Amino acid sequence: MTRSILIIDDDKILRDTLASGLRKADFDALTAKSAEDALEILNKVSVDAIILDRMMDGMDGLSFLKQIRASNNTTPVIMLTALSGAENAIDGLSGGADDYMAKPFQFKELVLRLNNIMKNRRTNTNSTENSIGLIFTDGDFFVIDENNQKKLISLSNEEKKLLQTLTNPVGNIATATPMVAKRLRNKIKGVLSYIDIITVRGMGYKIVKTKIGI
Repeated sequence: MTRSILIIDDDKILRDTLASGLRKADFDALTAKSAEDALEILNKVSVDAIILDRMMDGMDGLSFLKQIRASNNTTPVIMLTALSGAENAIDGLSGGADDYMAKPFQFKELVLRLNNIMKNRRTNTNSTENSIGLIFTDGDFFVIDENNQKKLISLSNEEKKLLQTLTNPVGNIATATPMVAKRLRNKIKGVLSYIDIITVRGMGYKIVKTKIGI
């Protein structure tokens, strides 16, 4: 089944380049030069995912994103922006984006992330579990809390490296000093009460879900 992607960007060259590349990758690409045009398109058709520029003339991408989320549109969204840094990523993710990529970016990585957010959204839709979890993007971990807000988890380099190993994939066993494991455990449990980091005797540490978030 061909998946449809709506590209929203006021840069015609980038918009057309992305559309051409996605079509070659077996996607059905629709384009909009503004958030206002995109709203008209979404009133007529449904798409499987949205690629959204943040900085545009007229309505900016973040305002557009908040508007469609307020109308209960849950289409997966990757936000593209020339604005880098954790604070801008937090703004995008908190506004309802499923992923966030800084320009310039690799097209192959964009396609990979598109596939991931669509797969994750289908998994969450078909699951009875709450979608609360961890997101790793642009080198940082974020958490989706009980209020569906995405927040940065402040981690040291050692803690971040340990969490990457433990969650890629979940179930990995990783070695670490007891102090680093303890600090990470406390930070994770502080925002996700149903996640724990346990000791696997003689092997290291493992991240587990102790209960379904309520």
